[in-house]
Amino acid sequence: MVKSSQDRIFNVVTVVILVLCGASAVFPLLYVLSVSVTPFSEVLKNGGFILIPRSVTLDAYHKLLTDSGLPRAFGVTVLVTAIGTVLNLVVTALTAYPLSRRKLPGRSFFLMAIVFTLLFNGGIIPTYLVVKELGLLNSIWAMILPNLVWSFNVLIMKSFYESLPEELFESARIDGAREFRILWTIVAPLSVPVTLTIGLFYTVGHWNEFFQAIMYVSDRMLFPLQVIVREILIQTQQPLENAENMTPTETLQMASVILASLPIIIVYPFLQKHFTKGMLLGSIKG
Repeated sequence: MVKSSQDRIFNVVTVVILVLCGASAVFPLLYVLSVSVTPFSEVLKNGGFILIPRSVTLDAYHKLLTDSGLPRAFGVTVLVTAIGTVLNLVVTALTAYPLSRRKLPGRSFFLMAIVFTLLFNGGIIPTYLVVKELGLLNSIWAMILPNLVWSFNVLIMKSFYESLPEELFESARIDGAREFRILWTIVAPLSVPVTLTIGLFYTVGHWNEFFQAIMYVSDRMLFPLQVIVREILIQTQQPLENAENMTPTETLQMASVILASLPIIIVYPFLQKHFTKGMLLGSIKG
């Protein structure tokens, strides 16, 4: 098919825009990575701006992994993320499935209550008092249970469950299956895309956990990764003498950002195909 001049101009403009958007996304990542592996002398020589380092050093990563408490915080974050995501998905599915059944008594009331929480919440102080009275302070559960279920994710999963053919449920009930068995053997296998999508939301939320930690955890041994990274970004100070042998503050900061972001960057490409499909299938219909 012969393309007109307007089509060619449109294609060129589209490619240029996409290249600029891609460059704007890649540039900050490349800058952070480059500074994190750059020797102090080169950082000083270039005024802190490094895009492609002339020489590479892993001193900042070695310092972070051996001296800063980052490995322990990494373990806490992995534990909170693993336990929290599993509990989140279980509770979200058990909440969304009954709400997707139109014959559920009081369904409108429960949906109204869930939507209400999207607009209003109890506030910081009442929530803190609840967490304190439950004995969750200074425990990993303080970073899991207060955010056990997200209302928006419940609505997405409910909408997906409603899109499944009602004949599947009717045939299962005729065969004598109870609701829990229907959820486990029929609904769960069919909802893998939306489950992985919502699981990614929960995983990223737990991995980036910061507010709950500084609110409910004062034991440094239980600090998650983001809190330790924040301390590094604020407190890390290095003298300027012996530039050849020092690890600069900016290099440590960038290295801590890379270490905190790397696991999510690695996992995301494997879930990306499910992410788009899950959001499409589980989109909220009017």
